[in-house]
Amino acid sequence: MSKVNDFVVRFANVNGTGSASANFLFAKSIFRMGIFVTPKNIFPSNIQGLPTWYEVRISEKGHLGRREGVDMMVCVNPQSMRADVDCVKTGGYFMYDSTKPLHPEFIREDINYIGIPLMEMCIQAFTDPRQRQLFKNIVYVGALAALLDIEFGVFEQLLAEQFEGKEKLIPLNIKALQLGVEYVHEHFKYPLDICLERRDLIGDRILVDGNSACGLGAVYGGATVAGWYPITPSTSVVEAFGDYAKKLRTDKETGKHNYAIVQAEDELAALGMAIGANWNGARGFTATSGPGLSLMQEFLGLAYFAEIPVVLIDVQRTGPSTGMPTRTQQSDILLAAYASHGDTKQVLVFPSTPKECFDLTAEAFDLAEELQTPVLLMTDLDLGMNDHVSEPFEWNDDRKYKRGKVLNAEQLEKIERFGRYLDVDNDGITYRTYPGTHVNKGSFFTRGTSRDEYAAYTEDGAAYTRNMDRLIKKWNTAKTMMPAPQLYQDKNRQQIGILFFGTSKYAAEEAMELLAAQKIDVDAIRIKAFPFTQGVEEFIATHEKVFVIEQNRDAQMRSLLVNELNVNPQKLISVLNYDGMPITADNILNQISKNINLQPVSILKSGEFM
Repeated sequence: MSKVNDFVVRFANVNGTGSASANFLFAKSIFRMGIFVTPKNIFPSNIQGLPTWYEVRISEKGHLGRREGVDMMVCVNPQSMRADVDCVKTGGYFMYDSTKPLHPEFIREDINYIGIPLMEMCIQAFTDPRQRQLFKNIVYVGALAALLDIEFGVFEQLLAEQFEGKEKLIPLNIKALQLGVEYVHEHFKYPLDICLERRDLIGDRILVDGNSACGLGAVYGGATVAGWYPITPSTSVVEAFGDYAKKLRTDKETGKHNYAIVQAEDELAALGMAIGANWNGARGFTATSGPGLSLMQEFLGLAYFAEIPVVLIDVQRTGPSTGMPTRTQQSDILLAAYASHGDTKQVLVFPSTPKECFDLTAEAFDLAEELQTPVLLMTDLDLGMNDHVSEPFEWNDDRKYKRGKVLNAEQLEKIERFGRYLDVDNDGITYRTYPGTHVNKGSFFTRGTSRDEYAAYTEDGAAYTRNMDRLIKKWNTAKTMMPAPQLYQDKNRQQIGILFFGTSKYAAEEAMELLAAQKIDVDAIRIKAFPFTQGVEEFIATHEKVFVIEQNRDAQMRSLLVNELNVNPQKLISVLNYDGMPITADNILNQISKNINLQPVSILKSGEFM
């Protein structure tokens, strides 16, 4: 059965062999043909030598989540070949380097084999040993171009863009592509029954990763200081911020950089630098992952209690401890929501797409200053490090930053006595100053110890209680300022609802279509922030069952909903995935089907997806 623009290609390589750029070239070619594509880079945490995979889903319908099963496996790594053969769907294709014969243990009767002597061809065509290794990857991309009917001119355009200023590399890459094309033309029937046809589905969308979007969002959000300690998978957030700031925050006349990136000795110090920058009136931020977030707890408590704005971008990965550094999860939810000891509640925002990474990062700086508290942007490895088809970013140049309740010298002069923690407006949010604004009025020092409304140190229990009660009042005010959830229906009509957040969006939306095909209609909501808005509470209240889809073992979002909204736990049913890979639509479908007594179904025909 022919599949046009609807299949999965998976590459099995060895880490450190230069395959990533070739595989991305393949993904970009499909995007340039106007077809929705979702690439996933599945790589080990060591530098080189271990198996790595790169998976590309092509979807005419615009499904951007992972799909289980592989239609075309391109395997050039003997280490993983057994598992790679097994994950190919019945009727699918297995491409391999036939320079050496394929061992009989890797033969399946229900799949098709495409042997191409990649190494042999490169030895004959190129003299440099490094080029032979690198261009082997380009040769199999050329073979795929012929087998899947990818327009060769698209590759020529992409290579011209990639090697602008290094034009001498273009003919070599073209030569390697043509080697693959010609070999297929001479030895195989082409195109295959899985193939591509040009479409005009992309429009003005872009292909970008979430970490780059966060970095750019920080620049547009007014950030000028980044305290930084590198950690996978968040490192490229600050790297992107630096790249964009160099272009957008450099004085054209003097060449002076109007930003600062400081690499600290550890994660705690990195956050401390960001907090210090915000206390002094700048907009500072940091980026980290789960292990770093664990180390930052002390300063998050300080910023919460002293009421200093700061933005922290948490690109989640699997844990606990070191866990699997290069696999994805949504497992920092509870750690982030109640970060630090004592009674704390931290503001969280949950982007699902690169555009939301851009938008919500910029918005996080406004929220942090308006609420005078940390705001944690909860993304994950899948969103942060993988490229996604995204709506284009937009920015209104007339937009003004929301700095919150900050008094200037003239305003302070009119006040008889400034109260840093005095709730003047009865919303829990007090007025602050930048240090040095006034000669003798304002806030000059900040401490994490208990204080009264005028920032005077005290261990009086009544003053401490008043302060903690005011912080809860501020928390309730924050509920009215959070990004609203996305509702997928004008009115809640079904008995069953599904609730999800972050990158679970892609699989959840596709699962809704699969459920509808079985005559099961559900209402749906996507959470974008914590504290939860009234819309989240109303959604849960109006449904008999709500399936909470999340990517961790302990149902952390479900626990947060029960704890904060006083929901009957039996009403919330967990749909979980925590193997380090992005959740799939058929995984969600099967878990929901078992709960409502439907016959479980699966897209997967044969084999398991690693």
